[in-house]
Amino acid sequence: MNEFRADDVQPAGDHLLEELTARGWTQAEFAGILGRPVQFLSEIINGKKEITRESAAQIGAALGTSAEYWLNWQDRYHLALQAADTEAVARLAAVRRRVHLRESFPVSVLAGRGLIHASDPEQQERDILRLYRISSLDKREMFELAARRSNVAEPMTQLQEAWFVCVRDKADRINVGGYRARRFGELVQTLPQRIKSEDDFEWLPEAFAEVGVKLVHIDTFPTSKLDGCAFVVDGTPVIGLTGRGKRLDKVFFTLLHEAAHILLDHVGSRPIVDEVDADHDPHRLIEDEADKLAGEWLFGEGLPVAPAKISEAWVESVAKSAGVHPLLVVGRLQHDEVLSWRTSLVKGAPTVTRQLEHWG
Repeated sequence: MNEFRADDVQPAGDHLLEELTARGWTQAEFAGILGRPVQFLSEIINGKKEITRESAAQIGAALGTSAEYWLNWQDRYHLALQAADTEAVARLAAVRRRVHLRESFPVSVLAGRGLIHASDPEQQERDILRLYRISSLDKREMFELAARRSNVAEPMTQLQEAWFVCVRDKADRINVGGYRARRFGELVQTLPQRIKSEDDFEWLPEAFAEVGVKLVHIDTFPTSKLDGCAFVVDGTPVIGLTGRGKRLDKVFFTLLHEAAHILLDHVGSRPIVDEVDADHDPHRLIEDEADKLAGEWLFGEGLPVAPAKISEAWVESVAKSAGVHPLLVVGRLQHDEVLSWRTSLVKGAPTVTRQLEHWG
């Protein structure tokens, strides 16, 4: 880009006067050539009137130049004046800053959730710096966590990062006692038998808080493809759930999976992304460990061999024997590809959306 200073660029009228002088033409003579009044030409030369497209074409025809030549000369001068105007420069800098803000952060989503100011760009920037715990918009540091997401072949997205920091922000407002790993392990192992209905999700945050773990729900952001996460802040474990999938079994298994990460000490040492293909994930063993432990909490050594035709009565029998909700059996069979994801056994399956919203 060419940058101009006002003192380096002549007004278009001054340049036009130089051209007439070089040819020995008076303003009256040139006005006659153009078929215009002398006052018209005088006002252009004195900077009182701007050159229009029509007059630029006429001047160009008379002097053997293009119309663009005169329009560009005029624009270049005015842009140079603007570049020397401190208030105009400040306004342009604000525009660039607002663009940078929206390119770097999901401003509309955060504003829509009431997490940052709805319209004031300056306040939005302050809110984002606070929410992300950064000193400038260009200084981004992702904290260590385990993240369960479905777009595993792609880099972490803005929406995913935004969801994580919102979980951390909400967790900061939750008070719990010191973390007690043994009691947490005992609690999690009993959860499959204690979740008898979707309403049992409502007391989970209180139960987790009693053993020093913060349990947070932030509703999934559009297209974020996230189920949950686990991380540790100042020695306190945090589990975040989006509620994506809505079904009791899907959300519950995500909860167990993230709890397994904590109890296996997977978080706090390095960032982990769950569900990555084994050929490309250096942490596949860690993920397998979390899945294995969560599965053991649900069904010990596994489910009995399923019959060729799985009936509701068989599911009920297995669930009763394991002391768990029948939907957990169905979900495990679907995960193991024993049952189709379209099976009629999930018709009317309970969801936990309302219960998660009550987590506060």
